[in-house]
Amino acid sequence: MLIGALLVVTWVILLIRYPLRAAPISLGALLGLGLVAAWMIWQEQRGEQLLAQLELRMAYAPSDCPAGHPLHITLENHSTKPLRSLRWEVAAYSSGSNLNLVTSNYDSPQYRGPGDLQPGQRWNSCAPLPPLRSGYRSGNLEFRAERLQGQFAD
Repeated sequence: MLIGALLVVTWVILLIRYPLRAAPISLGALLGLGLVAAWMIWQEQRGEQLLAQLELRMAYAPSDCPAGHPLHITLENHSTKPLRSLRWEVAAYSSGSNLNLVTSNYDSPQYRGPGDLQPGQRWNSCAPLPPLRSGYRSGNLEFRAERLQGQFAD
């Protein structure tokens, strides 16, 4: 933090003392920073568009999954790029409510997708339930994926 403040103060002093030399260099640096910022924004929007093309469904299915992992997960890749990795958090809602019933702990299960999912492919898995608030039954809740973070191949 101190180094950054020192650089800004030095830049201001040079700009005041030598405006004809420092102004073109400063404009070039600002242009470079602007290009890097535009590229980062474009990459982030591209990643969000690809994540929006994924279809991730979760359902409480103790009859289809082994004991201890009753959450059935289905992921379909409708994008044009292979999915390399995917992480998400599970939220649980009762019908007609927008209150998340999952209690977030540090020891909550981590939800991760397949290591490699090609375009048009489907992945099925079973996972443990997240810790729920007391008084709610898993069979009556709707489970959704939130805060998706993924990487796609170029």
